[in-house]
Amino acid sequence: MLKTGAVRALGAMSGTSLDGVDAAVVETDGVAILSFGESAYRPYSGEERAVIAAALGAWPGEPGAEEAAEVVETAHAALLSGFEEVDLVGFHGQTLAHDPRGRGTHQAGDGRVLAEVLGLPVVWDFRSSDVELGGEGAPLAPFFHFACAKWIGAEAPVAFLNLGGVGNLTWVDPARPAPEAEGALLAFDTGPANAPLNDLMQARLGLDCDRDAELAAQGVPDEAVIEAVLSHPYFLRIPPKSLDRDAFGDLTGRVAHLGDADAAATLTALPAACVARGLEHCPEPPERLLVTGGGRKNPLMMEMLIERCNLPAVQVEEVGLDGDMLEAQAFAYLAVRVARGLPTSCPSTTGVAAAVGGGQISRPLR
Repeated sequence: MLKTGAVRALGAMSGTSLDGVDAAVVETDGVAILSFGESAYRPYSGEERAVIAAALGAWPGEPGAEEAAEVVETAHAALLSGFEEVDLVGFHGQTLAHDPRGRGTHQAGDGRVLAEVLGLPVVWDFRSSDVELGGEGAPLAPFFHFACAKWIGAEAPVAFLNLGGVGNLTWVDPARPAPEAEGALLAFDTGPANAPLNDLMQARLGLDCDRDAELAAQGVPDEAVIEAVLSHPYFLRIPPKSLDRDAFGDLTGRVAHLGDADAAATLTALPAACVARGLEHCPEPPERLLVTGGGRKNPLMMEMLIERCNLPAVQVEEVGLDGDMLEAQAFAYLAVRVARGLPTSCPSTTGVAAAVGGGQISRPLR
C-alpha cells in the first residue's frame, strides 16, 4: 500500500519527437503539489530511435511492437534507476498507435517489467480507461495543470499552452475546488504548432527548425494563407477536441508560392492565429498564457501570440515551472492520483462520459 500523506513520485515521459526520455520527481499527496524534485534526461541513440520509428502505427502483437517495447523499457530502466528515495513511478511509455474511436490506444512498454527492475510500484497504461468510457484518451496533463495553477498562486483563470508539433491548451479556473469540478478545466488542441514550420525548414534548407526565428524574422506572414487554414471546420467544433500531427494536410504546400522567409513567417504566425481562434471557446479570457513546449523558445512566435491573442504570454519558467519537464512531472502527479483512487480525466478534458481514473498499478513480486 502507498503510504498516507505526501509521497515522492517519479514520472517519465517519452514523446512523439522520439528524442529520448524525460524523468522528474514531484512531491505530492495527489491533490496539491508540495515541491518539485530532481530531474534527468536520457536521449535515445540513433539505433533505438530507428527501432521505435519503425514500429509507429503498430498494435500489440504486430511486427516491430515487441522490439520497440524492449527499447522503451531498457531506456526507462536505465534512467529511472538513478533516482533515490522514490515511493512510486508513473510510466507513460511510448505511444505507437492511438485510435480512440477504433482500436483504442497503444503505449509501448510494460509497467510490470519496470516494477521488477526498479523494485518499486509502477503506474502505467494511463489512457485505456478513458478511451473505454468514450474519451479521447488525451490530453492527460490538464489535471496536473490545475495543480500547477494552485501551486503558482493563480487567482484568476490562466491557460497553459503547449506548443509542440500540435498546439494544445488547458484553460484553468483555480478558484474551483477540484479539477473535475464543473467549470474548473477546458482542454483542447488549438491546431498546428511547430510541425509545419519544422517540416518547411527540413524540406527547403535541411534544418531541424528555425532557431531563434532567424529566417521568419526576415519575412512577412501571408494572411490569406492563415485565413484559409482557419476556415477548416475543426475550428468551429466545440471542445474538448483533439488532432493528430497531419490533420490539416500538407501545410508546407500552402506556402509553396512564397519565398523562404515569408513562408517561415507565415508558418510562425499560424500557431498564434490558431490559439487566438481557440480562445474564443474559453468560458472567459485567461489572465495570461503560460507557454511550454518548443515553441516557447521561438521569440517571434511568442511575440505573435501576444499580438494576436491580446494577452500576456510568458514561458512557464517565469512562474517557476520547468517547461522541459512538465509532462514527466505530470505523470508523477497522475500516478499518485491513480494510487489514491482519484480521477485523472473528466468530460471537459477528454470528452469522457464521467470523471475517471486511469492506469494499472504493478508491484514488484520480490
